[in-house]
Amino acid sequence: MLCKVLACEIMVREVCFLAATSPLLLDLEFLPQGYHDNPQHGCGKVQERLDAVPEGKYSAILLGYGLCGNLIAGLQARHTRLIVPRAHDCITFFLGSRERYNQQQQERPGAYYYTCGWLECMARRGNQALPQGTNLLPNRAGPQASAADTYNLWVEKYGKEAADYLVEAVNEWLSHYTHGILIDYDFTRVLNLRAQVQEICRRRGWVFEELAGDLTLLRRWLHGDWPETDFLEVLPGARIEPSYDASVIRAVAPLPTSAKS
Repeated sequence: MLCKVLACEIMVREVCFLAATSPLLLDLEFLPQGYHDNPQHGCGKVQERLDAVPEGKYSAILLGYGLCGNLIAGLQARHTRLIVPRAHDCITFFLGSRERYNQQQQERPGAYYYTCGWLECMARRGNQALPQGTNLLPNRAGPQASAADTYNLWVEKYGKEAADYLVEAVNEWLSHYTHGILIDYDFTRVLNLRAQVQEICRRRGWVFEELAGDLTLLRRWLHGDWPETDFLEVLPGARIEPSYDASVIRAVAPLPTSAKS
């Protein structure tokens, strides 16, 4: 079975690691991290890549995104079915299941999660510093932006006074976090991520913790094991919508022409 994988670059290493052992033949394509910062814009970018997939070439398109602040709400399968993990965001992918994700949310409501992909995407953008005393996370101005890019964009768009206020507001948001949690795997330990996240936590005054990652959900997705309980199949013509229940997302078929009039 030949399948197209269209996924966020934040999981490049995990997807490539699992694709190497998949019984499926996979064509991989990764899109820039950060589309969830502007879901309407990001949804359009993802739809563009879905529309660019040749008709009749693939058995399925494996869409590597969670709901991510409604980023994927409205995406439509044109001519090839989509297989989408039922997940609120990518942390579910790295923890292995919605159940483990929900458990962690309950046990650590003030936790910010780090993975190799998050750290490497930040490095690709350039982890430049904002004015002294600013701790803004560097992902607010688009997929290739640094923290300084974000601040400068706000200054240009709203003026310095408003930009400083926005920085203060975001720092207030960050103040609600108490823990920085690294999700790590055996095959990523060579990257020495622990030291990087420990330093981030030290600077922000957070407690550092480490969790073993679980590739179960991603492995099933990339190996063709797609039970309805964990994966949504979107048939050609249907679109993705949030379900507002435990299933996270649902497929909605287009209305018949007679019903629209």
